[in-house]
This record gives sequence, C-alpha cells and structure tokens, in this order.
Amino acid sequence: MTASHTPATSVDRLAPWAFAAFVEANTHDTSYRPPVVDGPVGPTIIRNGRELVNFASISFLDLERHVPVRLLFAEGALAHGLSTSGSRMTQGICRPHQVLEETIAHHTGKERAISFATGLLANIGFVHAMSSSAHFDAGIEVRNHDTVFVVDRDVHWSIWKGLQGLDYGRNVHAFRHNDAGDLARVLGRVRARKIVVIAESIYSADGTMAPIVEILDECDRHGAVSMIDDANGFMVYGPESRPYAREAAAIRQRADFVMVSLSKAIGLEGGAIAGPASAIDAFELLSGTSMFTAAIQPPTAHTAKHTIDVLAANPGIVDDYLAHAARLRRQMHEAGTATTPTESYMLSVPIGNDAAALQMREWFIEDGYLVPVFSYPAVSRNQALLRLFPHEGHTEEQMDGFLHTLLAYRRRLGL
Repeated sequence: MTASHTPATSVDRLAPWAFAAFVEANTHDTSYRPPVVDGPVGPTIIRNGRELVNFASISFLDLERHVPVRLLFAEGALAHGLSTSGSRMTQGICRPHQVLEETIAHHTGKERAISFATGLLANIGFVHAMSSSAHFDAGIEVRNHDTVFVVDRDVHWSIWKGLQGLDYGRNVHAFRHNDAGDLARVLGRVRARKIVVIAESIYSADGTMAPIVEILDECDRHGAVSMIDDANGFMVYGPESRPYAREAAAIRQRADFVMVSLSKAIGLEGGAIAGPASAIDAFELLSGTSMFTAAIQPPTAHTAKHTIDVLAANPGIVDDYLAHAARLRRQMHEAGTATTPTESYMLSVPIGNDAAALQMREWFIEDGYLVPVFSYPAVSRNQALLRLFPHEGHTEEQMDGFLHTLLAYRRRLGL
C-alpha cells in the first residue's frame, strides 16, 4: 500500500515567493489593490459611490469640451475596426497608425515616428533597439551590445526597466537629477563609440523641467546620441508665448530621438518614438515591443491624430489651461505653501515625512479630494510629496477648497 499524498495547493507552491506576507505587511490597501472607478474620469471621479475632486488625472485638458472625442472614436471604429488583429510584423498597421505616425513626426520635427501601444513600451523598445544585437541573414545584422547609456537618475521606471539586463557601471551610468555639470563629468570618463544620453523634458515625480539645452550641449561635445522623453511636454510646450519655449525648441531642433505619450495632453492611450528615418525603420524589428505585440487600437490612433490637429490649430486650449494651473500655483505660494521651483503645470508639494504624507492622502479622501502621494519607494525615504495635476474642468471653488484643506492639514501636522 502506498501512502496517500495530498497535492500541494497553489498557495503552498507559491510560499517561497512570500507574496502573502508582502500583502499582509502592506497596510495601505490602495498601494496594491486599486479602487474601482465608476463612470468617466475627469475633474471629479466616482469611487466607492463617492464623488471626489480629482487631482490625479493625467488627461488634464478636458478635451471633450473642444474635440468630439467619442464621436471620432466611433467613426474610427466603424471605418477601421477595433483591433489590428496582430502585430506590426504579422498583420501590419492600419491606415490611422500611418497617418498618426506622420503627424507625430511632423510635430516633433523628426523624419519618422513609430507608435506603440503604451509609452512604457515605447521607452523599453527604444532601449532594446539601441542595445540589441541580431543576425537575420548574411549581411543583415546589428551588433550593439557595446552601447553605453547615460541617464538622469530620475528617469521614468520604464527606462530603468529597459536597462535592467545591462551592466551598471559599464553599459549604464547615471548622472545627478537635472545636473548638466554632472552629466559632463560622467561623459568625460566614459570611453565608448556608442553613447546614448536619456533625460525627460518634465519629470513626473517633481514636475521639474530638465536643462535641455545644456544636456544637448554636452551630447554635442561628447558625440553622444540624445533621447528626450517628452511624455509630459508633448503638445503642451513649444510656442514662444509659453514657458520652456527655449527647451521645447531645442528638443524639436536638436534631440536625436523624442518619446511622446498620448495619455497626457492628448487624453488617450499610446506612445511613440520619433527620430531619424533609418533608425526608426530598424526599430520595427529591433524594438521588440512593436514586433511582438499589438499596436494602438485603430480608433484610438484615428482620434489621436485629429486631437493633435485641434491642439495645433487652437493654441488657446493649452494657453487657457496653463493659466488655470498657474493660478493655483500662485495662490499656493501666496498662502505660504511651497511647490517645486518650476513653472510647469504639474504641482509638486514637498511634505517630507512619509507617514505624514500618507496620512494626508487618507484625510483628503475623507474630505472629498483625490490627491496623489509619492512616497518611498517612488522617491527617497522621507522625501514624500503631493503630485497634483490641476484639471481644466476644475472650478475655482474646487481649487480654492483644495488649498484651504491642504493648509488645514499642514497646521494639524505642524508642517
């Protein structure tokens, strides 16, 4: 007789990964189990049956007031279907993808663009394409494992994810955040033929604009290829009447590659890399994140192209929004509440203590406001901050109410 054996459960087999212990130790439910939203996301949001004034939306222009977004999406769905039904290599792209990519190339000042399902996939695909080696047939090969990346230490997680398999200290170096002098120091000690410098235009965590001109100057001095992640600046900055006109012009005229996101000013989903035509053509095969996955939905591409056209033809849409965000920043400064020292539309409010910032987040929800908090590990320990996106649809009453609530919390916590 053989002894009976009870098969191990999934929980038993997963025990070495310590997932259950990790979740049990995490006392902040929303950190790992996002709440469910009912209805559309806009200046307010419905969570658990409650309406909250929403300072978390990265789709901040309230474009449905200016662009018939839903009608355009329905029009695109009827004309082109809901899916490409395959990857770029097996099924191809739909006409809206080609037109959108041409539009993005035009507005970034580059020869060509390639779109991806998300901005994250665009960044990962860029790193992979610039550092991969591949051999397809006699004479059809690339050998780029000797590429060296020099990145601002605060670049987006997607860039660091793309760099993950490379050798830090040999193929990957970081320079101090927004410090062109430190970039010069790092480039001065790197000995390589293929160097790629990556920085963002506006950083998601702190809302700061990088010293783009100085960074590109260092790239020129050291013969490095430049890539600017312009996810937060695309179609927002550029005209001379707006902040950062000098930096936006440098990105357009001098950066070798630009990454754009469609989830910010455009209010949809997707991303793209724009740059020299020969490189972008090669990215079709080498990025991996375009070749082995589906593209943006055709109606999304259709809608994005028309939205970009509207923003370009009607600069008042963005001008009014920037004035709206600047008003809140000015009122915060007048009330003695510091923000990061920039003029971007993203308002980052330093709090410091992680526990205090997380407590403020819960208080805000209780009082009817959804306010994102960046604490460790998103930022260094006890360098927590509130990261706000003022929304074009926010009323003065909502913005004033938020400010008065914030000031009350700071007094309560002695900040």
